[in-house]
Amino acid sequence: MQDRDESQHSMVLEKEPTKKLKFAKNSGFQVELRRRVDELFQNSDFKERDCPQMYAKTAILLLVFWGTYAALVFLAQTWWQVLPLGILLGTITAGIGFGIQHDGAHHAYSRSPWVNQLMAMSLDMIGGSSYIWHWKHDVFHHTYTNIIGYDTDLEIGIFGRLAPDQPRLSFHRWQHYYLWLLYGFLAVKWHFYDDFNSLITGKIADRTYPRPKRGNLGVFLGGKLVFLVIAFVIPSLFHSIWLVLASYGLVAFVLGIVLSVVFQLAHVVEEAGFPVPIAETGIIENDWAIHQIETTVNFSRNNPLVTWLLGGLNFQVEHHLFPNICHINYPAISKVVEQTCQEFGVKYNYHNSFWTGCLSHFYWLRRMGNA
Repeated sequence: MQDRDESQHSMVLEKEPTKKLKFAKNSGFQVELRRRVDELFQNSDFKERDCPQMYAKTAILLLVFWGTYAALVFLAQTWWQVLPLGILLGTITAGIGFGIQHDGAHHAYSRSPWVNQLMAMSLDMIGGSSYIWHWKHDVFHHTYTNIIGYDTDLEIGIFGRLAPDQPRLSFHRWQHYYLWLLYGFLAVKWHFYDDFNSLITGKIADRTYPRPKRGNLGVFLGGKLVFLVIAFVIPSLFHSIWLVLASYGLVAFVLGIVLSVVFQLAHVVEEAGFPVPIAETGIIENDWAIHQIETTVNFSRNNPLVTWLLGGLNFQVEHHLFPNICHINYPAISKVVEQTCQEFGVKYNYHNSFWTGCLSHFYWLRRMGNA
């Protein structure tokens, strides 16, 4: 399922000989699950990539994004006009990340590499780095999901304790309250600190990665420039700098909240596992596929609107098992995955609604803060 990424992962691990990690050998479960999903595509009209629904979705998201942006910059004059437009723009920006960039970065959008790259670069337009995201998310997070010291998505510094093996500070006892507010600052931190810090240090959290060079560096710098022009230069031609900064803050805060909560509901909840490698061998007890299922949780599976808006990321189990398949197919794949899990005795985790997932995240943060 992850042949392409595994070669990249091994290259990183060679640079970090103290952090070698292996999963148990592939079980019959993983082989059978892959066979059944392949059979689903062979015996139906589903397409793994280049789905017409995906191209239509991309057009809708981009049209709404630029239309909302134009209304905010050229039409809005009062706070009661700026407020709803800013909230909508932040939400639709997250939608571009979920519904366009994410598939492109995983090579799930199209069979054409240049199309995938173009879609992945939509992240550069909205302020992130598609290159650094690839290493942080596609490599470190997807391979080593919920393993402390390997999955960089669990590292939020001193601000919170997300997993049992992380150090606990006294003020973490209130993290189930204050972290929800801090999530809103994710996008600002990402735009102006995280990517630049990773570029300079050659590290994402404490994991080394190959820093961008030549064309990748050009995309990094060019993307940041385009984002600054869109977010600040053009609006400042029509509005005061204070209104521009306030509007950016609103959009970025909404973006940060949406991005953070959606990703936290998938892994930082009561039902998700946080496996620890065997100290002597560095081996994870389960094979890679079972590990992904036991560390990941779905939510709102029967809500097509949520599925559309979140780019299928409410089907995180399916996404982690088949990241190179377009998210349009996740609802259909989920039926195959759940059935196979039942037959092999693998626990398939899900929450019936978004709010149930939020409660589980709240309780988990409280547990980690009080442990």
